[in-house]
Amino acid sequence: MHSPEPNREPAMSDSNSRVAADMVCNGDAKSVLTGVDYAEIIVIRHGETDWNADGRYQGTLDVELNEIGRQQATAVGERLSREGKISAIYSSDLKRAFETANLIATACGGLEVIKDPGLRERNLGDLQGLQPHAAASVCPEAYKALQSQKTDQEIPGGGESIDQVYQRCNMCLRNISVKHKGERIVAVTHGSVLRRLHERACPNKQSVKFLNTSVNIFHLSDGHNWVFKSGGDVSHLNQIGYLRTGFGGDRTSS
Repeated sequence: MHSPEPNREPAMSDSNSRVAADMVCNGDAKSVLTGVDYAEIIVIRHGETDWNADGRYQGTLDVELNEIGRQQATAVGERLSREGKISAIYSSDLKRAFETANLIATACGGLEVIKDPGLRERNLGDLQGLQPHAAASVCPEAYKALQSQKTDQEIPGGGESIDQVYQRCNMCLRNISVKHKGERIVAVTHGSVLRRLHERACPNKQSVKFLNTSVNIFHLSDGHNWVFKSGGDVSHLNQIGYLRTGFGGDRTSS
């Protein structure tokens, strides 16, 4: 059963809604790359789904956006269209990400969205479709695996380990950056993938909340030099609101 009134943040000023702006994790601000030697990749988490509002583990199950999620996707697309030319748009092949990407593409001049399964959400195995309170009793071994601190721990039922997600999504972003050096690219993905990308760019740094349609900017040079310039920005959602938890299925995705 869906939660009738999920907790949402109200409209707010731009200064308060920019959760974490101008973060630089590879040194100080001078380390931010300049010129055309890097690809600027704007990584967007997909818009809201009913399962986000319910707090369900989505994983690789193909859940669609809800109406608020579509409004969020349109809002972030309109924002991006005002901030500079987008050369290409990539997306996870799951519906909630692909629909978000297509709404962004429409706002940015009708670019064709390129599906890339490297951007898809973590497979959570037997936990997919469950809420956490039920998962602990229905699938205790899978739930224990999800809570494990071991990054090579796979989840029973075909689920991935954190290491597996880390490898595939980082390789995906690296390949995009090599192909699009000197360009501004959008990649639409999921909460746990964003967490892994952030870990790659900012090891041992403070975590960021990756809420639905948050804007997160990475600069990649030669596929190896990563700078996380800013993240968690949902200032475009002033008139729409967003879920306070932003729960995405991975225990660390929000």
